[in-house]
Amino acid sequence: MRKKNKEDLYKENKLESSKLRIAIVNSDKCKPKKCNLECKKNCPIVKTGKFCIEVENSSKIAYISETLCIGCGICVKKCPFSSITIINLPTDLNKDVVHRYGPNTFKLHRLPTPKLGQILGLVGTNGIGKSTALKILSSKLKPNLGKYNNPPEWRDILSYFRGNELQIFFTKLLEEKLTPIIKPQNVDMIPKQVKGNILDIINKKDKYNQKEKYLDILELNHLLDRNVEDLSGGELQRFALLIAIIAQNTNVYMFDEPTSYLDIKQRISMAKVIHGLVRHDNYIIVVEHDLSILDYLSDYICCLWGQAGVYGVVTVPFSVRDGINIFLDGFIPTENLRIRDESLNFKLATDQDATDESKKRLHFYEYPKMVKKLNSFTLTIEKGFFSESEIFVLLGQNGSGKSTFIRLFAGLIQPDNLEEVDILKKLSVSYKPQQIQAKYTGTVRQLLMSKLKGLYNDPYFNNEIIKPLKIDNILDNNVLTLSGGELQKIAIIVTLAKIQIFI
Repeated sequence: MRKKNKEDLYKENKLESSKLRIAIVNSDKCKPKKCNLECKKNCPIVKTGKFCIEVENSSKIAYISETLCIGCGICVKKCPFSSITIINLPTDLNKDVVHRYGPNTFKLHRLPTPKLGQILGLVGTNGIGKSTALKILSSKLKPNLGKYNNPPEWRDILSYFRGNELQIFFTKLLEEKLTPIIKPQNVDMIPKQVKGNILDIINKKDKYNQKEKYLDILELNHLLDRNVEDLSGGELQRFALLIAIIAQNTNVYMFDEPTSYLDIKQRISMAKVIHGLVRHDNYIIVVEHDLSILDYLSDYICCLWGQAGVYGVVTVPFSVRDGINIFLDGFIPTENLRIRDESLNFKLATDQDATDESKKRLHFYEYPKMVKKLNSFTLTIEKGFFSESEIFVLLGQNGSGKSTFIRLFAGLIQPDNLEEVDILKKLSVSYKPQQIQAKYTGTVRQLLMSKLKGLYNDPYFNNEIIKPLKIDNILDNNVLTLSGGELQKIAIIVTLAKIQIFI
C-alpha cells in the first residue's frame, strides 16, 4: 500500500475543510441521565481540550459544536440511544441557509419561488422541509437565516433575498397585500380542533356564497347533516379543501398533500378544483407525493432533497417534465449533484420476461365466482386465477369493494353463494388492514421481536424488508405514540413476516 505523501495529505485536508458539517441531536432520544456520556468521553476533539461536545449527566440534551466537529462519526457509533447524526455537506450550501429551529436541529436551505398566475408543485420525501417552507411563505414562521441565537430583522431578510422574486413576495406579505391560506397536511387533527355540524360550519365560513360551486364536485352534499368527528379521512380531506377555498377571498393558496385518503376519481376532481382557482394575480403552491397528479396540476416544480429530520435543500424551479424526471432519477444535472444512490425505475413484468422453465415452476391458483352482500351494497367477483411471484393491484374508487374483495380472500368474511372457499385451505394468508389502530403498549422493538420471532435477527429479512423501511429511529419509541405513516411501516413488516401469500 502506497504511503501518503505531503501532497496527498494536503488534498485530503483541503477536501475536508470544504465540507459543511451538520450535527443533529434527537431531543427525544438523548438521555444524559441514563448513559455514561459516551459521546463526550470518546470524542477525539474533546480529548485535546476543546469543547466539541458539551454534556453532563444533569443536562437535558448534548450540544455538539459544528465548527469544531471533524466528522469522524465516533459519537454516532458510541451513543447507546442512537440519538446523534453527523452529515457532511458542500460548504456552498452554507450561505443558502433559510431557517434553523435551534442548535443541532433541522435546517432548511433555500426556498421555493412562487410565481403569479402559476401553480408551483413541491415534491420530496417526508421530513425534508416542505411544510417548513410553506410556513415561511405563509408568514407563520419567520425565517432566521440560520441565526437562531440572534434572529435577523425583516430588513435584513429582505436584503438577503434582494434581486430575487422572493423579495417581492415577502415585501407584499409585510405590506399585507397577500393573505395566504393553508390547507393543512394532517386532516386527522381537524376533529380535535373543530366541532359541530358540517353544514353549520360551511355556512359560517362561506362569506362569499361559493359553497354551491364546490359541494357537488367535491362529493360533500350527502355529508352535510353529519358532524366533523364522524367523517372519514377522505371526507375530512375534501371538507378541509372546501373550507380553505371558501373561507376568504385570498390571493395565496397553499395545499399541503391535498390528495391523501382520496381515490383516483376524487384526486382528479380535486386537481380540477385547484386548477380553477388560478388567476393572473394570485399564487398557488401544492405539496404532493402523487407524481401523476403533480404532473397534471403543476406549471413548474421545485424538488426537495436532503435527509429526513436533518436538513432539506430546495432546487431551482424546473419544468414539470424535467422536475419529475430529476426526482425519479435522483440526479440534478444543473448542479451536477446526485441526491439519491439509485434512480427509481418502474418495470412492468410481461409473459415474455418469464422463460418456459420458470413458468412451469410457478403454482397457479384459481378462485371461484363469489358474491357478497353488505347491507345495500353487493360485490360480485367473477371466476379468476393468480400465480406466485406476481403483484396484483386492485384499482377503483372508494366504496367499490376493494377491501371487501381482500377480506374475502383473507377469510375474514365468507361469500354468500359458497359455504367455504377451497383455495383458502391451501394458502397461508397474511392480511394488513386498511385502517391500523395501535394497541400494543411496549416499544416498536419489543413488538417486532414478539411478532417476528427468529426473523427479527435474520440477515436476509433485515436487508430486504426492515432496513429499506428505515425504522431505526423509532425502534425505541412506544407503539402508541407512532404517527400514521410509522404505524403503516410496522404493519407492513409484520405482514411480510408470514411466508407465502401476502395481502
